[in-house]
Amino acid sequence: MSPRSASVNEELRRRSRERLLQAAVELVRERGYDATTLGDIADRAGSARGLVSYYFPGKRQLLQSAVHRLMHRTLEEALEREPRTEDGRERMARAIDAILGLTQDHPVLMRQHMAGILQAEGFVQCPEQQRLAELLRETVARHGSPDAAADYPMLRALLMGAVFAALVPGVPMPVPVLRAELFKRYGLDRTMGVPPGAVAPGGTDDEDLSRFFATESRDSSGPGRSGQSK
Repeated sequence: MSPRSASVNEELRRRSRERLLQAAVELVRERGYDATTLGDIADRAGSARGLVSYYFPGKRQLLQSAVHRLMHRTLEEALEREPRTEDGRERMARAIDAILGLTQDHPVLMRQHMAGILQAEGFVQCPEQQRLAELLRETVARHGSPDAAADYPMLRALLMGAVFAALVPGVPMPVPVLRAELFKRYGLDRTMGVPPGAVAPGGTDDEDLSRFFATESRDSSGPGRSGQSK
């Protein structure tokens, strides 16, 4: 039997990593972070347990990458949904609503994500985070920023602050209040975007996150395909 080509090996590695990301999201949602082990994630993904440490230094880094994927793909889906628009204010509204919507719909994942960022290892600079950053910088630029590279960190900080404020135990701030404040900050009309909890035109099942993980071939056109950031 002839050895596999480099491209086939690359595709197999990509699928393995995608399955681990998806398994991490599913298990943390079901059981919580502390009750989920790397072995559990490997078993759910159908991967060898040693493969997890090949791709990720630890559980926190794996979960950060998985949640960054959710944020990236949720944001991408919001920006590209019909009716598509190039209006910078509408795109900013969609971006804000996408992140606040994730916070409202998936509090366990987002709370653990924020907790992980505050650990000693800090913010993970993974491919998923880089794609998210690219979309947010593009959003800032289309909104009219003359220096998106400088203004993007402020948008990121404001969104992270809103996520934290919505999820802090005991004294959470209501998501509509946070949305109104962010919309005011960026000069957006409240009728723009899709408020968290509302159904977007042509919206999909928010509980089924499998569409965000590309476990099939890149050439597949099925519903499991994950698009690449532009």
